[in-house]
Amino acid sequence: MRRRQIVGAAAVLALTTTALPAPALADPVTGLPATSFPLGAPGIPKYTSKTLAPGVSYFSVGHGSSKDGYTVSVVVAGKDYMSEAAAQEQAAAVEAAGLTPTVVAFTRPAVADYPAANGWMVRVGSWPLSGKADAAEVVKQLKDAGVSAKVDFQGDDGFITTGPWRVRVIVVDPKAFRGSFRSSLGTSVAKREKVSAMASSAKAIAAVNGGFFDIHTLPAFRGDPTGISVVGGKLLSEAVPGRVGLVLKGRTARVTELSSTVTAKASDGAATEVTGLNRVPKPDELVMYTEELGRATPADDGVEAVLDASGTVTAVRDPGAAVARGTRVLHGVGAAADWLWQHAAEGTRVAVTTRVTDMRTKKAVPLTPQTNIIGGAVGLVRAGRTAITPGRDGMANTNMILRRHPRTLAGVARDGRLIIAVVDGRAPGSTVGASFFEAAALMRWLGARDAINLDGGGSSTMVVGKKVVNHPSDGVERGVGDALLITP
Repeated sequence: MRRRQIVGAAAVLALTTTALPAPALADPVTGLPATSFPLGAPGIPKYTSKTLAPGVSYFSVGHGSSKDGYTVSVVVAGKDYMSEAAAQEQAAAVEAAGLTPTVVAFTRPAVADYPAANGWMVRVGSWPLSGKADAAEVVKQLKDAGVSAKVDFQGDDGFITTGPWRVRVIVVDPKAFRGSFRSSLGTSVAKREKVSAMASSAKAIAAVNGGFFDIHTLPAFRGDPTGISVVGGKLLSEAVPGRVGLVLKGRTARVTELSSTVTAKASDGAATEVTGLNRVPKPDELVMYTEELGRATPADDGVEAVLDASGTVTAVRDPGAAVARGTRVLHGVGAAADWLWQHAAEGTRVAVTTRVTDMRTKKAVPLTPQTNIIGGAVGLVRAGRTAITPGRDGMANTNMILRRHPRTLAGVARDGRLIIAVVDGRAPGSTVGASFFEAAALMRWLGARDAINLDGGGSSTMVVGKKVVNHPSDGVERGVGDALLITP
């Protein structure tokens, strides 16, 4: 059978990377920007609006129509994109199974810190939304022939689409708002918790999920943020140096790159770096646990020094016990355990100093009770221009950059307004989600001068009052690592 090759199928999204100035958000009485929605066919989106509190406006936005259907995509090593040689090999295997393949060539556009790359996909057939079962039969036929494949909704692939998009937006004007912004890790750092529960506990006006959390660690520690977290002025998770974050203080917000340092200095003058906070240690690491951990420390072959509020070592113990209220625990393994044995005997003192640095200004961020920071994010917009940074922020792959997913986005306008948005996705025929390029274009359209991508996928959740107002893609609300709260 003859193979057809489609070249440039993702010529795509170039319009979302132009450096056009972001329009100012309109007054809530008149609605969103009076310009075309930045995604899909030109047109003013449909929306409803509501005032949640003085200075806090909520919008439900819809745009586009459903024209995408299903296809079958061949999968190699867990990915639906591959080299040209691999694509031709897989296409031959599809032909041998008695089916007609299409080899799709595409280019993933360059972003601020990651170069463009070419990729190839092998696809079989095309069906409307009502034809998903027929596509599944083809997947079974390919499986029987030894070819791995999946049913693939074409609206997810990051190529040109008509949508539709369903977006929830909250805009907070600090000139009229009299409450504050907060971050929350819920009842503990280690445990994941629903945004609605964190919002309810804080009696929040509204809330969204925060940054990414560590799904690759021990199950009991999977609420740990994968980057910086500051709650009420207390550093509870260390920064990944240079990764972007959202710094909140009172009712002000700003986006910047951050680093953190934690140093332990013994009374004999010996000093060492504390490389982790409230997470499972790596070999030879010194990790500090705070009472916010919310569970016993990891049980391993290291050693722990328990510090009281003054820094006095009240006990040296085996790992695997709780962190008592008002204490901190230094947990060392390997070389770090040796350091504790040598310099942190019971009755001695260990001073722990913490610093968070704004890498744009090179100045320390004051850790006052009003300071909250949400990290684990990916940069989208800087100084009004698209500046997507997945390389620096640990998300440099085609799946994250190009394909559409549910997204939670946060940004700050030139006049200080906080803009948060949740784009629902993974709902064929209803809403397609957004790529990083589309997320950046959306935030610029909403007026953000700086913006970041928070955790997405099944984590994307917006709560207004006591109600989840979007449609999480898992079908139910997921427990997450942290949340951004707007409180009275």
